[in-house]
Amino acid sequence: MKFETAKTAGFCFGVNRAVKILEEKLDEGRLVCTLGPIIHNPQVIEELESRGAKIIDSPSDTPEGYEVVIRAHGVTKQVINELEENGIPYTDATCPYVIKIHKIIKENSREDNIVLIAGDESHPEVCGFRSHCRGASFVFANENRLSEILYENNNFSNKEIIIVAQTTFSVKEWKKCRKILEKLCTNSISFDTICKATQNRQDEAELLSKRNDVMLVIGGHFSSNTVKLKNVCEKNCKTYLIERPEEIYSLNLEGSEKIGITAGASTPARIIKEVEVIMTENFNDTKITKETQDQELFLAAVDSIDDTSDNPNVVGIVVGIAPNEIQVDIGRKYAGFIPVEEYSNDPTADPSKELKIGDELNLIIMKTNDNEGTMKLSKRLYDRRASWSNIVAAKENDEIVEAVVAEAVRGGVICYPMGARVFIPASQTGLAKDEDLAQLVKQSVKLRLIDLDEQKKRVVGSIRAVLREERKAATEAFWADIAEGQEFTGTVKSLTNYGAFVDLGGVDGMVHISELSWKRIKHPSEVVNVGDTVKVFVKALDAEKRKISLGYKRIEDNPWEILKRDYPVGSVVTAKVVGLTTFGAFATIIDGIDGLIHISQIADRHIASPKEVLSIGEEVTVKITEIDFDKKRVSLSIRALIEPAADEAVEEATEEVAEEVIEEAAEEAGE
Repeated sequence: MKFETAKTAGFCFGVNRAVKILEEKLDEGRLVCTLGPIIHNPQVIEELESRGAKIIDSPSDTPEGYEVVIRAHGVTKQVINELEENGIPYTDATCPYVIKIHKIIKENSREDNIVLIAGDESHPEVCGFRSHCRGASFVFANENRLSEILYENNNFSNKEIIIVAQTTFSVKEWKKCRKILEKLCTNSISFDTICKATQNRQDEAELLSKRNDVMLVIGGHFSSNTVKLKNVCEKNCKTYLIERPEEIYSLNLEGSEKIGITAGASTPARIIKEVEVIMTENFNDTKITKETQDQELFLAAVDSIDDTSDNPNVVGIVVGIAPNEIQVDIGRKYAGFIPVEEYSNDPTADPSKELKIGDELNLIIMKTNDNEGTMKLSKRLYDRRASWSNIVAAKENDEIVEAVVAEAVRGGVICYPMGARVFIPASQTGLAKDEDLAQLVKQSVKLRLIDLDEQKKRVVGSIRAVLREERKAATEAFWADIAEGQEFTGTVKSLTNYGAFVDLGGVDGMVHISELSWKRIKHPSEVVNVGDTVKVFVKALDAEKRKISLGYKRIEDNPWEILKRDYPVGSVVTAKVVGLTTFGAFATIIDGIDGLIHISQIADRHIASPKEVLSIGEEVTVKITEIDFDKKRVSLSIRALIEPAADEAVEEATEEVAEEVIEEAAEEAGE
C-alpha cells in the first residue's frame, strides 16, 4: 500500500495568520477570547482552550479583563460597532481576502442595486458580507438555487447586480453559476473572490482522487472548505473525512493499494504529519517500521513456541544475571535462559536493576535445543499475552491507566501500561505543539485508551484527555468550596491597565487596580509583577459567569488606621511638603495621607502666599490640629508650634517688669 499527500493540504494564509495572532497573545500571558471558534478544527480548539483561550458567542459575553480576537471568517459590522461602543479591546484577525470582499461590497452596494452572494447562507463569512449591503442581498449555494432566485425576482433585469462568492465556494459550482448569470443578468458586475488557495486545493484534490483508490480528507466536520474537498473527492473514489489521526484505525482500507491524503484550510501541519506517521507505521509495506518488526516477531514467536508439553508457560527462578541474558531454573533437565531483548516490552527496562537472584518469573517457552540442553524463554511474550486482556478491559471500562513514558518517536511518545505498547500522538500528550516531546520520557503519566485494534494489537492513548478531566474536576471542586472572604496564595498571571489577574490554582481571579494599594497608583506594575506569589482574599463572586473579584490590600495597612492608632490629634510630626496652593500647603504625614497646612497656620505673621515660606520637597515640623476620618481630611499647623514659644517670652517679660515695679515701690516706702 502506498500513499501520497497533497502539496496544498493544511493551513491557508488567513487561518495561519489568525491562529498565530491568538497564540502570540497567549504566549504573552494575555487573557483572550474569540467570537466563535478561531477555526473549525476541534483539536486546535481544545489545545487553545487548554492554554486559556475562551470562546464566546457575542461581545456581551466577553469576560472582564479579556480582549477579543476576531477569527479569520470575520464578523458583521454590527458586532464591530458593539465592541467599540462598549470599549471592549479587540484584534481583527479577519482574513485579508475576506476584508477585500467587505470592501468590494461597501464600495459597490447601493440601496437601488442587488448583491448576489455565492455561498452558505448561515456561514459567518457570508453573514459578514451581507451586513455591508446597503440594499437587497440574496445567497445561493448552487446553480439550482440561483435559478430559483432569478425566477422569483424578475425585476432584477432593471437593476444593477453585484456578484461575489464566499472564499471557499466550490470552483466548479461557481463556473456553472457564472454561465447562468452571464446569460440572464447582462447588467451584472461579477468579482472573482474565491481564494486562490481554495481553488488550488480543490484542483489538486480532484487530481489525487482520480489516481488513488481511497482519499483521506483531514479536517473539521463543520469546516466549509473541508466538506467541499470531500465532495470533490468522493465523485472519483471512496473518500473518508476524519478529524483526528487515530480515526484511521477504524477505517476499512483493505484492498486499497493507493491512498491520497489532503486536508482543509483549518488543519495544522502537525495533524497531517501524524496521519502520515500512522499510515507509514501501519499500512505502508514499502517501509518496515520498528513497531511492524516487533509485531511480526511477536506473531512469529508465538507460532514457533515449543509445544512439546501441554502448557508452554513455565515459572523460572533467577539464578544468574548477565549483560546479554538472564539464567533461570525451570525445574527441568534443560538450562533456561532469557535473552535480554526478551525480558520486557519496555526498551528502557534494565533487568540488572530490577531483578535479584531468587526472583520468580512467568515465562513462555520459545525454543528447545536438545543438543545443547537449553531452553530459550521469553518474559516479554508472556507479559504481552497477559497484558492484552487487561488493556481490553481498561478500554471497555474507560479506565485511567498509569505508565512511564519510555521513548519519544516521530509524531508522539510510547509507553507500556500493564506491559502493552501504547502510542500517544503528539496532539494527545498535553504539550503545546512546539514543545519537545523528549521532556516526557521517564515521566509517570496518566492516560485514557482512546483507540484499540484487537486484530493488530495496537493501542492509542491520550494524556490530554485525563488532564482535561482533572482540570474540569478541580474547577468544579474549586467553585463548590470557594466563599467570600476566603484567602488564597496565588501567582500573578497577567497585568492590564485596570488590574492584575491571579491564578488561584487553575482558576483566575482579578484584583482591581483600586484594590492593589491604599495609595493611588497609575499601573498595577507599581505593586506586583507577572510571576509574583501574592496573598489575596475573595471580595465578590459571580458563580454563573465564573468571575472572582479579589482583594490584595489589607485593613491593617490602611494608612488611616495607622494614623488613628499612632498619630492622634495634638501629635507633632515631621511632614514633607508635596503641593502648594493659594490657600495653603499639602504635606505628607505618612505614606498615603496628606494634610493641609492652611495659609493662616504657616507662619506667625501675615503672608500673601505659601511660597514665601515653603517649597515643595521641604520637610517641616507640624502639629496635627484636626482629623476628619469620614471626609478623610487632616489639618496641620506650623504656627501652633511657634505661638506657645512667643507667649512664654511675653510672660517672662511681664514677670521681670512686675519685679522691678515692686522693688521701686519698696525703696520709696523706705525713704
